[in-house]
Amino acid sequence: MDVDQAKKITLDTTKKVLKTIQERHLADATTPVILMVSGGSDSTALSYIAHDLYKEGNLGPLAMLHVNHQLRGGESDDDAQFVQKLADALSIPLFMVKVNVARVAKQTGQNLEAAGRGERYASAHDALKSLCTHTNTDLSLGRVFTAHTADDRVENFYMRSIVGTGPGGFRSMRYEKGEVRRPLLDCGRDELRDYLRARATLSDEGIESPTTHKIPAIVRDETGNLWREDVTNEDTDRFRAFVRHNIVPVAKSRNPHLLDVLTRTMNLIADEDDMLESSAARLIEIRVAWVDEEGTPGRPGFDRNCGHGCVIDPKMARCKRPVLRRVVLQLLHQMTQADARIDTSSVQAVVDAFDERGPKSGYTANIQGNLAISANKRGVRIEPMEDYRARRKGIK
Repeated sequence: MDVDQAKKITLDTTKKVLKTIQERHLADATTPVILMVSGGSDSTALSYIAHDLYKEGNLGPLAMLHVNHQLRGGESDDDAQFVQKLADALSIPLFMVKVNVARVAKQTGQNLEAAGRGERYASAHDALKSLCTHTNTDLSLGRVFTAHTADDRVENFYMRSIVGTGPGGFRSMRYEKGEVRRPLLDCGRDELRDYLRARATLSDEGIESPTTHKIPAIVRDETGNLWREDVTNEDTDRFRAFVRHNIVPVAKSRNPHLLDVLTRTMNLIADEDDMLESSAARLIEIRVAWVDEEGTPGRPGFDRNCGHGCVIDPKMARCKRPVLRRVVLQLLHQMTQADARIDTSSVQAVVDAFDERGPKSGYTANIQGNLAISANKRGVRIEPMEDYRARRKGIK
């Protein structure tokens, strides 16, 4: 790769990520940011790009987080050493966490992927709290950047196409969720690898950045690689790897612009999804009453404490089913763990408590999160099973 080409690639990629951050309001010049870095190509590119954006005054204070899952023996330790070298080269503080994910999965009954994801995000939240404390910034203003790309989003799209999905599922990944932001969702994996190669060209030549500062020395692992490869990503017995290696390449062979086309499609779906979500949120304010410790529903829109459940107004029976499903989905998200995935069957169980005339009196169901659904002429109630049993026994 010649120098002029390398300059163009590094500049174009950095500008593209900055455009996503600014147009999506993911962060600004004052935002403290935790970078979740595994050492793979995507998160390594994120580290360099975020470093440049910080130097240019487009991001606030940075810190990196690496979680060693201890699943690949010495390779996991080598990943950690690579990330340490990367943090040192960029002069970015690093939070290093070791978690025996296999043990966590066994203890919790989760699969390895779910257990690892839970540990990573819990560690990211703790790291963000520490960074915000250190920078005297309110935690609500801090952000966690992940390195999910357009490829990850497309893979999710096809995975959900195969196994099915619920309301809003085909928007695939969101650019933001809680404190988490995904600034690379408009970039492809190959694009980011080209960026790393281009950056290496400039660094090896000792050439100034196309922006305003000298590029730090590029980091390589012990065998000279610009990023670390996780061999488990090649195991097509894993669902994501199967989709990545067996389905996406076939789709790309028919349409080389697949990433751009599907990204636009998913963003259109997301726009409509946001409209339904907004309508559902307004309905919750006027048609859902939250229950107090005594089991008594309050006024809709007030005393929002989801610990003891809620009652959905009978008039919601007249609501169009797509909007009613969104209402139920939002309520279940509020009543379960923040990162819980809501089963489509759970949403449908609540929707089924209504017919076109109103709540189905006598209807009951038990859904995920050990929640009870019951219906009478006063509405459809969603509550913890222990509260339901206490009411049935007349304790409440």
